[in-house]
Amino acid sequence: MPMPQAGDKAPGFSLPDQSGATVSLSQFKGRHVVLYFYPKDATPGCTTEACDFRDEHSALVKAGAVVLGVSPDSVASHQKFATKQGLPFSLLADPDHALADAYGVWGEKSLYGRKFMGLIRATFLIGPDAKVVRVWPKVKVAGHVAEVLATLQGGASSDAAPAPKKASAAKAKPATVKKPAAKKAPAAKGAARKGARA
Repeated sequence: MPMPQAGDKAPGFSLPDQSGATVSLSQFKGRHVVLYFYPKDATPGCTTEACDFRDEHSALVKAGAVVLGVSPDSVASHQKFATKQGLPFSLLADPDHALADAYGVWGEKSLYGRKFMGLIRATFLIGPDAKVVRVWPKVKVAGHVAEVLATLQGGASSDAAPAPKKASAAKAKPATVKKPAAKKAPAAKGAARKGARA
């Protein structure tokens, strides 16, 4: 299936996580969901990506998001991986790659000239209305989580930014008005005295 794009309704799902609990998209209605697909537990790139999400997890949650990782690995594999790396978010098991298919991230890959079917690393930011907000196709791990966080914080930071600027501008204006007034007063007095002497 084609990859959903910004504005599309996000495909729903109900999959088990590393603890065996069923996780559904519908349970996060009203919140942002960062749904990231990765090829395999405990591989170098996937471990780095998972740890980056772990390290920024509190900031992502503060920005109003839930993080969910998805790969074709089993529940047992996810449990081992999450425990070893101390991951505070759910890893969903998608062994028949049904969810990967629904999001258009199961396709042909090539490695050392060999072509095969597999999961393409990608991330979807889903909005509180269950619509796709942004897509990161063919993710490069370095700097990716920081970019996701910046996207989530974008609205909040731009709204908050003008407030301190207005306050500092208001404080600066009286200072610049008072200084010239103070300088002009002595000059005016001096001019008056000279006029009187003449």
